[in-house]
Amino acid sequence: MAHIDGTHQAKEHQLLKKIDLHIHTVPTISDANFTFSLETFKKYVEEASLDAVAVTNHDIFDAAQFRLIHDSLNTVVFPGIEINVANGHVLLIGNVSQLDDFEEKSKLVSQKITKIGDSLTVEQLIEIYGELDQYLVIPHYDKAPPIRGDALDQLEPYICAGEVDSAKKFIRSIKDNTKPTPVLFSDSRMMTDLPRLPTRQTFIDCGEITLGAIKACLRDKAKVSLSEADGNNLWQVLEGGQKISTGLNVLIGARSSGKTHTLDEISATVEHTKYIKQFSLVQQSEAEYERDFTSEVERRRSVFVDDYLAGLKRVLDDIMNVDLDSRERELDQYIETLLMSAEETDRQDAFSKAALFDEVKFSVGNNKTLTSLIESVKQVIENIEFRGIIEKHIKLVDLKQLILELIDLLRERTLINQKYKLVNDLVDEIKQGLRLRTSATQINEIDIYEYCLDKKRVDRFCEIVESLKRESVIFEETLQGFKIEASKAPYTGAGEIKSASGVRTAFSSAFLEYSDPYRYLRCLLNNESLARSDLYKLFTKISYRILNEDGFEVSGGERSEFRLLQEISDAQNYDILLIDEPESSFDNLFLKSDVNKILKSISETMPVIVVTHNSTVGASVGADYLLYAQKEIEGKQVVYRVYSGYPTDKTLSSVDGKTIKSHEILMDSLEAGTAAYEARRKGYEAIED
Repeated sequence: MAHIDGTHQAKEHQLLKKIDLHIHTVPTISDANFTFSLETFKKYVEEASLDAVAVTNHDIFDAAQFRLIHDSLNTVVFPGIEINVANGHVLLIGNVSQLDDFEEKSKLVSQKITKIGDSLTVEQLIEIYGELDQYLVIPHYDKAPPIRGDALDQLEPYICAGEVDSAKKFIRSIKDNTKPTPVLFSDSRMMTDLPRLPTRQTFIDCGEITLGAIKACLRDKAKVSLSEADGNNLWQVLEGGQKISTGLNVLIGARSSGKTHTLDEISATVEHTKYIKQFSLVQQSEAEYERDFTSEVERRRSVFVDDYLAGLKRVLDDIMNVDLDSRERELDQYIETLLMSAEETDRQDAFSKAALFDEVKFSVGNNKTLTSLIESVKQVIENIEFRGIIEKHIKLVDLKQLILELIDLLRERTLINQKYKLVNDLVDEIKQGLRLRTSATQINEIDIYEYCLDKKRVDRFCEIVESLKRESVIFEETLQGFKIEASKAPYTGAGEIKSASGVRTAFSSAFLEYSDPYRYLRCLLNNESLARSDLYKLFTKISYRILNEDGFEVSGGERSEFRLLQEISDAQNYDILLIDEPESSFDNLFLKSDVNKILKSISETMPVIVVTHNSTVGASVGADYLLYAQKEIEGKQVVYRVYSGYPTDKTLSSVDGKTIKSHEILMDSLEAGTAAYEARRKGYEAIED
């Protein structure tokens, strides 16, 4: 049994040149270990019909191995290296004619980067390689780990392209004039038993393959594309050569024709895939489904809840260290010993009359606010996304001067605090000696100012918690007619608090103090089963409701509809979306009015593939590209073949040259054949008449 989805085209028929300038052949400290295979490299170059490749290992250049590869491959091979620069990666690709020089300079890189975490500065990179204009300089741009900030600015004059890791990001960069020309390379290890050949390459409109010619092409976005004949409309998704649209694809075919197999292959080939499998969102047990549904809604919006309660969390960090009971006892002891000391004034001895006997210690300052301010200014200085707006109002040089002055002030205050602590320790030591030698009553110390501040802190904390307990809606979000609503309210029982904590422990005694936030907090602190970092969740109950377009809570079926829309919307965080037969679980009206709309919208920014038998999806979604899977018998062998083309094409073609009529397969797949379609049409007309 075979699965045919592509063969390579002969190089002599190519109009554009196909290149992959990011290939690894030597395992380094930055790689998982692998065994290099020249045969795998040869196979890749041949089957992918590559016109040029570059060997780019992490922080190392093996000249002997490169010469072997260069002499063995039937394509242009460039020497290169992938270098850790400013905690990002940069491809530096040189000329074969200067191989010895490139080898000597790359050795200096290997000498400087010897362990994980080592990195060059841009200045060191230039110092080693000299004038970077003589190389192809291609940083990781929309790909981890990226080159950012000052390092990117310093490299900007030499950059000819920016590497991305998906077709989605390629299209995004091509359309954005502020971004460099994107290139999509395999970043693959040429190893023995490579599971599948890479599918990430870039086409350039280049005549003779030279370093200079490639550089000129890469600096012109109009000369770079994902496919040879279809520009950036199509891209190769499977190693055999099968292409799909960078927009919305519809995959149709009879049952057991290889549709799901095709999606599985794409999911295994393309990284960062969102795959919504058939029946995955259909509810089973009502109670179990509702519990899972609620848990999923809460998980997705947990970031909002954490942000909403961030203020309480910061207050708690301070209040947890305030022990008012202990403070009250200190105050009582202070007053008691103060009165006793006053009564014994006439009986003081030389030790109790010493100046340091009742000396008050220096108050040691807290630099927390100043430290936070320095971090905030640092964040403003390092921000790249909003730098234009920032510099419109504040000069970067002024911000740097500000942070230097704040750091100097922090050093000064830290030094003063250290002196205060030293003096306080000396005073404590002297006072202890005096107190051992006298019979006079010693006045217990207390910082009354701090005591009053603690009282105010507790009062303010209680006000904040009581405010958080008041019932109100704190968050609303709409999604295709549904509304997600988050609200806050007080806990009504110990069981609710236990559920929110996720810890198996009793909360009955703590709940008795729930009306007094501070007393309640002290009870929680006495429970060793609870993590202090999670206590902020136990003061107010956050609950969620999903409402339909009529304002009522969703039913079981509507929950499934909402989950599908949510899963599709979530796909924006991935590089491709695959959906297997959504009609298996939903009605046509929902599919047409909601699903089709959101699919079309998402496909404007990323590739989407929908498998369907349903004309509501297949015919009305407005596909950019059509794929048809068919099981065929060739001799005694079962072959799964994929035909593809644009929706307006009269015939669809497989990559091995076979064709099939579009109208015929559309009628069979979406309408159960022409006869059935005509019968339904006449039936609808009869009802209408």
